[in-house]
Amino acid sequence: MKKNKTATKPTGDKGEKIAVSYLESKNYKILDRNWRVGKYEIDIIAQTKETIVFVEVKTRKQKDFEQPSELFTQAQQKRIISAAHDYLVSKDIDLEARFDLIIILLSSNKEKQIEHIVEAFYPTR
Repeated sequence: MKKNKTATKPTGDKGEKIAVSYLESKNYKILDRNWRVGKYEIDIIAQTKETIVFVEVKTRKQKDFEQPSELFTQAQQKRIISAAHDYLVSKDIDLEARFDLIIILLSSNKEKQIEHIVEAFYPTR
């Protein structure tokens, strides 16, 4: 069953804020958030050393049954790759790029778990 995007937006926004704080604590420089091109969006664009990192954030409450990493489909990966290409071209950036996934699990007692999957996927032709 597909979730109502309006109902999940506050959870997603909270997860993205947690992810930004996490990345900043790891010395990533945040370049953009919720960057859009057409109908595609990249949650977080950051830089670490000489690498641009395109980050997809998946946030769920622990009571949810699906695993957030299972929700990151091939189609979504292709959209992010396309948007990342447009970002690099529009900003005239010539650095290595990678695609990360950050999974935030929130529990009812205000605890959070953060899983950062570096190089979660690779662009394919």
